[in-house]
Amino acid sequence: MSAGAGVEQLLGHVSPGRYDTFEALLDALAESQVWMLLWNGQPGSPDAQYGNMEVAGYGYAPCVTSPQELAASGWDRAHEVVTGREIANALFPERWGIWLNPHAPGGGVGIPWLDLRRIAQGLDQLPAGPLRITEPSLDIAQFYALLSQNAHRTPAVRSLRRCWVQPALGAAYLAIGLDLYDTGRQAVASAKQMMTESVAAVPEGLPVSSVAMSDDYDPVAMWLRRNSRPFFDRDVPAAQTTQNAAPGHGYGYPRAY
Repeated sequence: MSAGAGVEQLLGHVSPGRYDTFEALLDALAESQVWMLLWNGQPGSPDAQYGNMEVAGYGYAPCVTSPQELAASGWDRAHEVVTGREIANALFPERWGIWLNPHAPGGGVGIPWLDLRRIAQGLDQLPAGPLRITEPSLDIAQFYALLSQNAHRTPAVRSLRRCWVQPALGAAYLAIGLDLYDTGRQAVASAKQMMTESVAAVPEGLPVSSVAMSDDYDPVAMWLRRNSRPFFDRDVPAAQTTQNAAPGHGYGYPRAY
């Protein structure tokens, strides 16, 4: 399937604040093809290198969405045809996004690396950005107390952090950052069991999720590392465990797509 009418029609409707349209674009792009513009080399050659551009301090690799757009772009060097999911898997670990049809009127549309990560790992598995992240203001002391108690009994857990996450689409939720001494299967399983046992104290209807603090690509974990202090820390006496209040907006994303 080429990145034909579906992607190209959606491109014409993407605008700031139209997150539903942007989400539909990501969904269409995942299984579509894009024509990546090569600055050096030929497809598959050791010296092959994508073109690059910088927008608002973020790096993007330019590409086009069809043979017709390739011709319209005037690109006279080599190109590589890949699916959206393939290029997402290749670029997001390097924190590079893609920019669709930069030659088009209006300058095309950029897909930040965090959205490439969502394409690679599943749009339904990760919250839609940009994320608004803040310190939680919920009065749920019983839950935090039970979670801290269970964490104390779970040797794999080093510390716990918390934040309130409002995705661009979908319901807001409480996120618990899990900092583990190791990320082996047994340690991860014990942390999951700790969360399962603790959510019984969560008020009905309150969504709770967990995030691995070891994930260098998760925007929630990045925010927690930079803006919060643990509410449980095995290595620090409880009396010294404090909180920081630090609002965030659109964390990890450019101001506008």
